[in-house]
Amino acid sequence: MANLNERAELHKTIWQIANDLRGSVDGWDFKNYVLGFLFYRFISEDLAAHLQAFEAEAGNEDFEYAKIADEDVDDAARNQTISEKGYFIYPSELFKNVAARAENDDNLNETLARIFKNIEGSAMGTESEPDMKGLFSDIDVNSPKLGATISKRNELLTKLMQKIGAMNLGGDLQDARIDAFGDAYEFLMTMYASNAGKSGGEFFTPQEVAELLARIACTSKGRINRVYDPACGSGSLLLKFAKVLGPEKAKMVSFFGQEINITTYNLCRINMFLHHVPFDKFDIQLGDTLTDPKHLADQPFDAIVSNPPYSTHWAGDSNPLLINDDRYSPAGVLAPKTKADLAFTMHMLHHLATTGIAVIVEFPGVLYRGGAEQKIRQYLVENNFVDCVIQLPANLFFGVGIATCIIVLKKSKADNNVLFIDASAECIKDGNKNKLTDENIDTIFNTYVGRADVDYKSKLVNNKDILANDCNLSISSYVEQEDIREVINITEVNATLETLIAEGNELNAKIDTFIKELGE
Repeated sequence: MANLNERAELHKTIWQIANDLRGSVDGWDFKNYVLGFLFYRFISEDLAAHLQAFEAEAGNEDFEYAKIADEDVDDAARNQTISEKGYFIYPSELFKNVAARAENDDNLNETLARIFKNIEGSAMGTESEPDMKGLFSDIDVNSPKLGATISKRNELLTKLMQKIGAMNLGGDLQDARIDAFGDAYEFLMTMYASNAGKSGGEFFTPQEVAELLARIACTSKGRINRVYDPACGSGSLLLKFAKVLGPEKAKMVSFFGQEINITTYNLCRINMFLHHVPFDKFDIQLGDTLTDPKHLADQPFDAIVSNPPYSTHWAGDSNPLLINDDRYSPAGVLAPKTKADLAFTMHMLHHLATTGIAVIVEFPGVLYRGGAEQKIRQYLVENNFVDCVIQLPANLFFGVGIATCIIVLKKSKADNNVLFIDASAECIKDGNKNKLTDENIDTIFNTYVGRADVDYKSKLVNNKDILANDCNLSISSYVEQEDIREVINITEVNATLETLIAEGNELNAKIDTFIKELGE
């Protein structure tokens, strides 16, 4: 209960910060400031805690990094810290100290810009440089949206730092009661995504859906060392995977992802730090996954979880080189230029380990559309790569009202069948959205693991039957819908009708008698 109370209080505080300080900055844009300063506070406290723990082990129990002078920092200790944490912050530039001076700093915007540049620059020439580069680029402390004048901007920045600094995020970053910084990030992303509609949904997969995907991916029989998302957004799927595995197993996992949107790419890297993923345990790259893949040398991956953009445009057959690309050529055809869904699917299949599992959220049209998409489905079914297809409830995602689906891919299956699961009713109403409960997730997951026919819920279908059905993978083609209409007994209906007619005739006779009596 304490954990729930802490989390509820944290969410309440975040909501107040967002509403109090948003001002003229749109909510979806303002998230960059809230999340950015939350990140600044986190890495400041994380670094200070790391250095103080080191000094305590050496017997210096009274050491407090935030109180020492910048010039007293030893260069060797600084370099050692960068190799361990991936960055360095001088005492005067820690969030705590800058926030304390903020009200009296007439050049706060310039101070922050310099500090952010220094933090990123501390990793230059080191292994962590690509992980730190540009992390603060979306926090424009000189933006006119913050205020018409420098003093107005600094006033808002001061309030923001004070409120972020006042948040109760726990004194011990290693305290596992709640992942306060990570939880704050997820709540902010959920809040902003729900208000941003479609644009928010492009960056964020609801945590309940992420958990379902991660649990399915964790059923892999082999050891999971490398997890991949080629359309990683803000990283929610990768990080949910870490939570499902648990802290000990997650320490052994490396996370790989690629994102085409630079703002979201930055958010994903920030999210990794906020969830205590060391810089040498994640590799998030910027670029177009379909035409400029960044992790070809890192494959194969033990698990792949992804919610790629639905029916987005891509180069397709306008680029003659793509048909010879090892990722797409096995199917003998490219996904349509206006519908890249199955291009992502083929890309993930190519990156999947022999014993791995890929769990992908898909637009439902890929299950039944003809043309090139039908040929790609044929390739997948003929080679026994499709393990399961799950129909999800409608209106689960931000900005997407349709009922999406999940396709599970495997390269090593024990049978030649595809399991179809109708989970369209597995949800509750949550405001104007639908939501998966823990019970819903358990039901879907257990149905997947059970891999058996269940009336009106699941059906195990042989690949030959699917191929004979034009490679149609729609759940409704194989799972019978339960007829919930009331069964009508015709004999009883006729008897009731006869009774009503007799009663009506009797009533009419009484009325006629009554009218005659009035006439006399």
